[in-house]
Amino acid sequence: MRRGKKTKNNQDETQRQVHRVRLPGFLIEKETGLGDAIKRVTYAMGIKPCGGCEKRAAALNRFMRFTR
Repeated sequence: MRRGKKTKNNQDETQRQVHRVRLPGFLIEKETGLGDAIKRVTYAMGIKPCGGCEKRAAALNRFMRFTR
């Protein structure tokens, strides 16, 4: 399939849907992205974020979200 081609449900393939994972309410208070979760863990371990880390976190946030 080529980029930008329309699918049956009239959704552009380049605009993929976000995967949402539901977690119990006591674990999270608001919606959080996968990239933000990884960023928090690496910061807690003492790893300093760089420009590439920010881009990767943004891409992972577009891919998966943790909801309540």
